[in-house]
Amino acid sequence: MGKGRRKRNCIHFIKRLSDILLSSVMLLILWPVMAIIAICIRASDHAPATFAQKRLTKDRREFVLYKFRSMKPGAEEDYSLTLAEDPRVTPVGKFIRKYRLDELPQLVNVLKGDMSMVGPRPERPHIAEAIEEELPRFRERLSVKAGLTGYAQVKGTYATPSEEKLAFDMYYIENFSLLLDLKILVWTVKVVLTPESAKGLEIEADEYFNNNRGQRFSARVRDAKR
Repeated sequence: MGKGRRKRNCIHFIKRLSDILLSSVMLLILWPVMAIIAICIRASDHAPATFAQKRLTKDRREFVLYKFRSMKPGAEEDYSLTLAEDPRVTPVGKFIRKYRLDELPQLVNVLKGDMSMVGPRPERPHIAEAIEEELPRFRERLSVKAGLTGYAQVKGTYATPSEEKLAFDMYYIENFSLLLDLKILVWTVKVVLTPESAKGLEIEADEYFNNNRGQRFSARVRDAKR
């Protein structure tokens, strides 16, 4: 085994160990908050507080991702884009999305090894295929494990175009280091405390997307759903 390979293996071992330790500590500290969120969601409409979806991680492996439900029951099956004032988002959902609290159940995914604390956000299989038709390099995101947070999340917002998010993800993959992971985790704290970062697409941006490339993208998503 070459020196370079040993170094990479060591770095990935440290990254995985850090994932286990950090996700475990966060679950221990945040479980009361997660319990309160679950109770509030359940009490608001008497529907399940969480939902699960199939997503893709490293090497296109599918796994079940967990999230707190922030939309009306069944709305997660709708494949349309999320708007800044989306009527599908519940009052409780608006609050937990504002501070990214809907992502907390994914700490379990990190602990299980499905995801890392830092990496490209995982996408649904059929949507990934549709995006790859427009952005072929999107598949290169699957060369690393999906993350709870990532470079695209701290440098962009929900409204950032797919092309820019992909550029951010590729920068992370090509410049990966434990120091960069640490920086992203620190930046994530700031993002969580900045409500503007959690906004959906503004109406104008959504209309532009639908009037241009988004129409073709949406059609492929609908075809994939069938």
